[in-house]
Amino acid sequence: MTDPAAQPRRILVTSALPYANGAIHLGHLVEYIQTDIWVRFQKMRSHECYYVCADDAHGTAIMLKAKESGETPETLIERVNTEHRADFERFHISFDNYYSTHSPENRELAEFIYRRLQANGHIATRTVSQLYDPEKGLFLADRYVKGCCPRCTTPDQYGDNCEACGATYSPAELIDPRSVLSGATPVERESEHYFFRLTAFTDFLRRWTRSGHVGEEIANKLSEWLDAGLQDWDISRDAPYFGFEIPDAPGKFFYVWLDAPIGYMASFQNLCSRRGLDFDAFWGRDSTAELYHFIGKDIVNFHALFWPAMLESAGFRTPDRICVHGFLTVDGKKMSKSRGTFISAGTYLDHLDPEYLRYYFAAKLSAGIDDLDLNLDDFAQRVNSDLVGKVVNIASRCARFISDDTGGVLAENIAEPELWQRAVSAAEPIAAHYEAREFGRAMREIMALADAANEYIAARQPWQLIKQPDRAAEVREICSLGINLFRLLMLYLKPVLPDMAVRAEQFLNTELRWNAAAFEPLCNHRIRAFEPLMQRVERKRIDAMLAASAAPPTDTVRPARTAPAAPDTDIIDFAAFARVDLRIARIIAAATVEGSDKLLRLTLELGGETRTVFSGIRASYRPEELEGRLTVMVANLAPRKMRFGVSEGMVLATGDGDDIYLLSPDPGAVPGQRVT
Repeated sequence: MTDPAAQPRRILVTSALPYANGAIHLGHLVEYIQTDIWVRFQKMRSHECYYVCADDAHGTAIMLKAKESGETPETLIERVNTEHRADFERFHISFDNYYSTHSPENRELAEFIYRRLQANGHIATRTVSQLYDPEKGLFLADRYVKGCCPRCTTPDQYGDNCEACGATYSPAELIDPRSVLSGATPVERESEHYFFRLTAFTDFLRRWTRSGHVGEEIANKLSEWLDAGLQDWDISRDAPYFGFEIPDAPGKFFYVWLDAPIGYMASFQNLCSRRGLDFDAFWGRDSTAELYHFIGKDIVNFHALFWPAMLESAGFRTPDRICVHGFLTVDGKKMSKSRGTFISAGTYLDHLDPEYLRYYFAAKLSAGIDDLDLNLDDFAQRVNSDLVGKVVNIASRCARFISDDTGGVLAENIAEPELWQRAVSAAEPIAAHYEAREFGRAMREIMALADAANEYIAARQPWQLIKQPDRAAEVREICSLGINLFRLLMLYLKPVLPDMAVRAEQFLNTELRWNAAAFEPLCNHRIRAFEPLMQRVERKRIDAMLAASAAPPTDTVRPARTAPAAPDTDIIDFAAFARVDLRIARIIAAATVEGSDKLLRLTLELGGETRTVFSGIRASYRPEELEGRLTVMVANLAPRKMRFGVSEGMVLATGDGDDIYLLSPDPGAVPGQRVT
């Protein structure tokens, strides 16, 4: 078998930036789950791969939303950023850095790129006429103007197109226009605007879009725009506006779509400063690293026309590939609040396991741009059949015979070498599907192996053979092969089901790594007692989720969650306890906190990610005593903003009234492992 680590690659991956004025919903998660699976696969293959993202935090909508909610834009975007991070973490999205476009790095890079565009003659200014709200005192974007369609006279149409007849037009053409913000009649005003001369890059973009950087279907669409003739791009907005002011242009701000993609660079630069990475090795024109953007098909023009042209002018490298996906429908229709199918990440997580959705999306995702449908009946059936009925079933059927009768030690050999070899030989085809983002094909290959394993176990019937004392060794061999096949299945599924994989690793007493050793069977190897790895999807939980989603929202942005009232007793049920995600963590740095005589700032490693936690243990420990030590932390505790910074979890400790003691796992524990 080819060694997957023989030719390590350097890869930088991004997902589109979610806007910072609303909650993450299932439509967003199609992209983040798709990207996360691909990134986890690359890391399992021992490639140097980084995944960065950020909140898109600028624009008129942010400014208006903050005013509506009675807070500053900075407070709003910080609050939303905390909520987004929490939702992504609970869905096991493994960002190496999640940042914000409202950052010093992004301001510096946006100004730097703008000055390069300007020096190269690719910035122009001209006077434009726009509709202006005299009551609000601001220029109105198309979506903030409504009126009668100038073609068919249908009322209440937005300022760019008519939903009734499909006509497109400018806001000034509307009949009886009004401001959506105040109801006032807009007036026309002139203003000087700044433009990026996109037209100068027509020939470059014709070549670039046909050089494998986008799929053929997307390239054909881009060709239509190129053939119709590009227009220079308005990159400025007038005050008042929440964003970065354009250098040497008082009262003029960068349009949100100018600094949003630069946010990819800024997030990575922030990661570089923290990890000592070389920014230019990934973004320089001569970079040999690979750069991938995962986006939805609605923002292709920004990423495949404006963005590469800006990078080309500014002297940076362009993306190797822009990976485009379709939209999410629910039960064959657009997501709808009235039907309860506009489902936020938080509402889903209140009712269902995140790995159900990760697997279901993976089973339906391809490299194409077709829309993905979340059919809720199929969702329950597929998860229950594939994951519980096939994969987990193998381990649960076989484990009891190994544990009960052999002291938990697997057989010394493989009972059916041909079946084992079939599972091993599937590794490279499955890897090729992951690499090509054909996740649905990978899942079908994996489930075919699960079917073969279950058929083998059913045919041999170890539960019957065990009744014959002289056939105990045969039962051990059958079930040892079953456990080994389960191990390979979980290896192949680990990019999709990272949390379940951790629990499988604990049961198997070995790490699931995609290397040469993974394809040698575990023989004469001790496993641990089997514990349930996944519960079946219950329809009543789906219905409860839909009911909760249909409830009228009180705010566009989900308010911070508050703890329920304490019950009269301290007893909680197992389901409540199981929601607490306890993880092994290594303390890689510890420091005192200026201004506090109780707190230490701990930097914790959780197997691929780091967290900052403030802990009141300063009286009991010197910082240098803690570095390198293993401890246990609550990993799914919502981040808490303190005056010293944001605490991203909690370490477990006990006290006797005089001293405090950190809890420590056995030395063999691995950072990131779940405590069960």
